[in-house]
Amino acid sequence: MTDQQDDNGRHKARMQQQKAKVDERVANAQQEKGILIVLTGNGKGKSTSGFGTVTRAVGHGLKASVVQYVKGTWPCGERDLLEKLGVEFHVMGTGFTWETQDKTTDIAAAKKAWEFTKQCLQDPSIDLLLLDEITYMLSYKYLDVDEVVAALSARPTQQNVVITGRACHRSVIEIADTVSEVRPIKHAFDDGIKAQKGIDW
Repeated sequence: MTDQQDDNGRHKARMQQQKAKVDERVANAQQEKGILIVLTGNGKGKSTSGFGTVTRAVGHGLKASVVQYVKGTWPCGERDLLEKLGVEFHVMGTGFTWETQDKTTDIAAAKKAWEFTKQCLQDPSIDLLLLDEITYMLSYKYLDVDEVVAALSARPTQQNVVITGRACHRSVIEIADTVSEVRPIKHAFDDGIKAQKGIDW
């Protein structure tokens, strides 16, 4: 037997073992329910990932809605595209708190966005709901975390929810099915590179 045949044989044995493990996991994962996904951490890409999931859902013919917390009135490439595909958006519209510098206005806007969110969380026709940057509303105590957790927990059984934003509250993480933390390694902005339309926003 040549070295190449021996190497191929070992590779095939490893792949067969790996396939058996994957097949077993697939066979054991038969529960069907909507899941709560949390995308948190200090790195770039959380909202981008959330919108990618919305795009995937729409591509498969699912109904999706988006609530954008924190975001202002500036253009949003994802919103411009997805609205044309029938995705309903509600934008808080006040922008970042360091821009508004008006806590009362921010809280009122957050509560208005939350009222729309609650309607979505009670609508079984919505297959996927993206709550973009809602974590900040809990960190700043603009929204009551217990109320948010209760509404998420009481949503329709098959409804999926994606939550994005830094420092996700532990109570939300506890009820989530999937949690991913995006960790910063490098960021162009830190080197003085200007944010680009279509790339960063």
